[in-house]
Amino acid sequence: MKLSNKSQALYDLIAPAVAACGVDLWGIEFLPQGKRSLLRIYIDKALNENVEPVLNEDGEVEQGRGIGVQDCVLVTQQVGAMLDVHDPISGEYALEVSSPGWDRPFFQLNQLPAYTGQQVALRLIAAVENRRKFQAKLLSVDLENEIIQVEVEGQHVLEIDSNNIDKANLIYQD
Repeated sequence: MKLSNKSQALYDLIAPAVAACGVDLWGIEFLPQGKRSLLRIYIDKALNENVEPVLNEDGEVEQGRGIGVQDCVLVTQQVGAMLDVHDPISGEYALEVSSPGWDRPFFQLNQLPAYTGQQVALRLIAAVENRRKFQAKLLSVDLENEIIQVEVEGQHVLEIDSNNIDKANLIYQD
């Protein structure tokens, strides 16, 4: 779970602008695609259980949690202006801002502990037991040793080095 050098540089540049909007930067994806690249920014908010649900100006019910359209618009404006000034991406690019959603992608190992006991989809860089793709239950996360433990097919426990994880997503379960 390591960002490329370009993605890390963009993350470092974008983080203060996102924080200024009062939301958390969950992660970014930078996808160079020939003439037109894509920069996708995921933002999130912490749960606030003390807030009563309210109707915002867009007619959305806000429950004290989650990202709304206004948050995405604000971050798009803030980050867009900052990118125009610093111009870190050569050529044309599209900027997308959204919440991580139900099937949230994970970008850093420290995002995983909150989802212990839930199903995750993993794509590995190097195969473990002849497999590069897994759907498994997340059993534990060892931040110090950068290792996760997962249970595959309800019986088989694997330890996976976080540096071997290419992509990780939460699997939404109703």
